[in-house]
Amino acid sequence: MTIYRDNPKAIHGLVRADSVHRDLYVDGALFDVEMERLWRNAWIYVGHDSQVPAVGDFYSTLIGKDPVILVRAADERVRVLSNRCAHKGTKLISAVHGKCLGGLFRCPYHGWTYRLDGTLRTVPLKQGYDGTGFDTSSASHGLSEFVSVNYRGFVFTRLAPHGVDFHEYFGDSLSSIDNMVDRAPGGRLEVAGGVLRYLHDCNWKMFIENLNDAMHPMVAHESSAGTAKRMWRGASPAEPTPMVIEQFTPFVNDYEFFEKMGVKVYENGHSYTGVNFSIHSKYSSVGPYEKSMIDAYGEERARSILAEARHNTVYYPSLTIKGAIQAIRVVRPLAVDKTLIESWTFRLVGAPDELLARTTTYSRLINAPTSMVGHDDLHCYRAIQEGLAGSGNEWISLHRNYSPGESSHIAGVYGATNEVPMRGQHQAWAKFMTLGMPEE
Repeated sequence: MTIYRDNPKAIHGLVRADSVHRDLYVDGALFDVEMERLWRNAWIYVGHDSQVPAVGDFYSTLIGKDPVILVRAADERVRVLSNRCAHKGTKLISAVHGKCLGGLFRCPYHGWTYRLDGTLRTVPLKQGYDGTGFDTSSASHGLSEFVSVNYRGFVFTRLAPHGVDFHEYFGDSLSSIDNMVDRAPGGRLEVAGGVLRYLHDCNWKMFIENLNDAMHPMVAHESSAGTAKRMWRGASPAEPTPMVIEQFTPFVNDYEFFEKMGVKVYENGHSYTGVNFSIHSKYSSVGPYEKSMIDAYGEERARSILAEARHNTVYYPSLTIKGAIQAIRVVRPLAVDKTLIESWTFRLVGAPDELLARTTTYSRLINAPTSMVGHDDLHCYRAIQEGLAGSGNEWISLHRNYSPGESSHIAGVYGATNEVPMRGQHQAWAKFMTLGMPEE
């Protein structure tokens, strides 16, 4: 049995104000505890309601190690149910997405059926349970429904029955989702097409930390984006800048650019870079789109929405979004050194097709398994994972711009090269790992 299970002192001992222990990345038993506690106590992104547009539509996925179903029930409400038959635990749904025939889930093992709200409908030869106490057993209650919130189309769940309220957990960080949705003249997003899946040979926290790490782009991406930038310098000034160059070359701006970009940090591990500007700020305008926004919101409100160009918003621990480019990445931990990253693109309802073309181009260029930028990061993640397996200093430094008074109230705006987003994430990690644990 791991020393970390039901041991809040041991867990808190891994996180210092200015550094963290390497066990957070390499200890397999600790990873199992994360799945049991952090990924149950935190609010985790499940999917978007546009993935289940009609009654009976479902989407299945994993939350930590728990198989779950996102389904639109008969009352039109989008629910999150356990993908586990109440009888012997068989997964009800093996397909990633589809439609429930007859408005029912049917177990492929013994044929028990459930309504779309998870309640038990039929049990074959039910008389065999007469007088057995089955009617008062947990199996008779049907599928577990997890508490969930549909926030402007983004569906989050908390597997633990009790814990921190949704709005308390996210607070004003939800403004990044607001901005992303408000960019649609129709005030709504739709998932566009399928998903890009990218297997990372590293602990899931490395990916999350990297999203708002503004000290790495000019180093890690110099060979890819830097090469493209040098090649484009030879182009004629009269030649229009291709979309891929607009999206690719800002990754190798200098340290001053990234520092002045700014980072906003919230409680519970959330943050975003791009307080003042970001790598998305100088994309070419799309005239018909701007007109559609002004028609929908009025000029002042439309300009305010489009002036926001946040880079990465981290919704700790499972979701990262790019509102300015209408793309998200979802973190699916598989093992202590294996993480699946899903990249989804969105259509802005009411916007011209040029906006979706820009989004899909960005996703292929930056977030796909074929991405040049992504491979830069993946090499670094793998190198960290392999390096931490070696002997030497057991503590990982997060000292950059650390202030001793910071840990008592970490929320605020900082220069973007500060390592404060990572310190905030690890504070949240310790908090939700130990939430509800008995005090020693």
